[in-house]
Amino acid sequence: MEYGYVRVSTKEQNEDRQMVAMREFGIKEGNIILDKQSGQNFERPGYRRLVRRLKAGDTLVIKSIDRLGRNYDEILEQWQLLTKEKQVDIIG
Repeated sequence: MEYGYVRVSTKEQNEDRQMVAMREFGIKEGNIILDKQSGQNFERPGYRRLVRRLKAGDTLVIKSIDRLGRNYDEILEQWQLLTKEKQVDIIG
């Protein structure tokens, strides 16, 4: 299964550019997870839901790595969780 993750930092920011990229990649609308919240940590509702849905062999598409978060160490920790523990491929 292929999933897309889209994040903007505030409700006022526009996610259209990222959504277009997901559709161009072929991600189905129902498999695009959107968060309108700061990347300060990974306690975002959409991201938590995404992690629960991901299974071994799935693919996660993100527009750029900074959409995962702001803290480099936490991004690396999540990258390890997704790619090593859950065995998900990430395309960015």
